[in-house]
Formats: sequence, C-alpha cells, structure tokens
Amino acid sequence: MTLLHVHDYGGDGPQLVLLHGFSRSLADWDAAATLLTAGHRVLSVDLPGHGRSPGISPWTMPTVVRHLADALDAHGVPEAVLVGHSLGGMVAVEYARANPNRARAAVNLDGFWWGREYPGADRVGGALLASSGAVAPPEYIEEKAVNDSARLGIPAGRAEAAARAAARLLPDGTWQTLPERATALEIRDELHKLGALGVTAWLEGADCPLLLVQAGRRLPPVPGMEWFDDFSTRFGQEVSDELAVFCRARPTITVSRIDATHAMNLEAPEAVAALVSDFVRGLLQPS
Repeated sequence: MTLLHVHDYGGDGPQLVLLHGFSRSLADWDAAATLLTAGHRVLSVDLPGHGRSPGISPWTMPTVVRHLADALDAHGVPEAVLVGHSLGGMVAVEYARANPNRARAAVNLDGFWWGREYPGADRVGGALLASSGAVAPPEYIEEKAVNDSARLGIPAGRAEAAARAAARLLPDGTWQTLPERATALEIRDELHKLGALGVTAWLEGADCPLLLVQAGRRLPPVPGMEWFDDFSTRFGQEVSDELAVFCRARPTITVSRIDATHAMNLEAPEAVAALVSDFVRGLLQPS
C-alpha cells in the first residue's frame, strides 16, 4: 500500500482534512490551517502526483479516493469534514459520495469543471498541460513567487513557500513542475467526465452536507490570455445560476461566495478559515 504524504497541524475539535488544487501542494493550506487549529484537528494531504506524494496510474477519482481513505486510516481519522480547493474540492465531493459513513460533510472551494465539448475547453486544457512536467530554470521559484505576490497580493514568503512545495527540485538545481504530463492528461480526462454531467447531476449523489464556494473576484488578466478571462466569467456565471436553482431543492447544500480570486486559500486564508469554521459550527448545532 502506497500512502499519500500527510501533514498533521494538530489542534482539537472536529476533524478537517484539507486538499489542494491542480499543480499545487498541501503547503497552500499552511496559513489557513494554522487558523483552523483553534477549533479543529487539522490534516492536509498531497494528492497523488503532487507535492511529496507518489504518483499513481491511472489517475482516476475512485483510485484517488481509495488512496485518501488509506491515508486517513493510517492517521486514525475515521470521520472528517473534507475541505478542498479547486481540484481538491472535486475530490472532496467524490470522497463524500464514496464514503458516506466517513465524510461528515464536504467543502468545495471553487472546484467546478466543464465537459470536453464546452466552448473553449480545448484551449484551457492546452494551457493546463503546457505547464505540467516542465523543467524550469533555478530561478523559477523566485520568479513565480514574485509574480504570484504581485498579481494576487499573496505575501512574498507565503507565495515562495507554496511555489517551492509544489515543484520537484532536480539534482542540477532546476525544477520540475508537477504533476508530470502523463498524470496531467489523466486528471484532465477525469475532470472532463465529471464536468460533462453538469453541476446538478454531478452533485446529485452526494447526500452529506455540502458547502459550495465560488470566487467573488476574477483573476487579474494575463497579457495574451484575455480569452481566459472571458471563458472563466462565462463558466462561473453558468455555475452560479445552476447552483442557485439546485440549492433551493436541497436544504443540505449551502452556496456561498468569498471576496477573493480562485487562489482564495493563499490569498485570503483568514476569510477561508472563518467560512469553514462557521460551516462546521453549524453542523454541530441541533436542528
């Protein structure tokens, strides 16, 4: 059995398991996790092929969910609230669906995707794959940290630590971005499968309480990628409209928005921690 890399932040109270996004690592949660330990026991996990976790092949949601369950068993976590950002949010929902007796609830922070035929999907997929498994020069970490700090307002030290944890240092001092390309292709295909269902059909089988959060601000535009701003705005509005209808028929679903961009757990950890804490507190109150 191959176990995923887990960081235990400690703390007392209801168990939280934090999951990161595509091409990221559990270090993205450091700031928010430290705040959450005030009322919870907190673990974070590197997803397969990311951070310090080994890769798996094929990378499928059912296999990832099984590896995650094994990792939580190894750390004595029989039940938890799964909190995921982006790709991690989709994994959190899939874990809750597959393990109804082990998932007290799931929180999905801006983790929504589209089908393969969605207009512009091929262009986004190409951009995603272009950065996967690439070998970057030694100055890559510093340059990425400066860029993320300037564009998103993430403190420089936090941005650098997150960039360093999300890549693999090679013997010659260069960096390999993660996940590797073959894994990225498999992840993209899995996301397309879920996205093709549409938000309502995808969430239909998850019966535990869900908190679904969208970013309240758009990512700053990148020169040459103005098309992505249009794409994400259009898709985000469609998700918002669908969630507004869906949650009215499902009292176990809470929909919220946070004043941050997609990189919310790095950019606004205080707001993310407060939102998660309030949600978990509500689960504990008698109905």
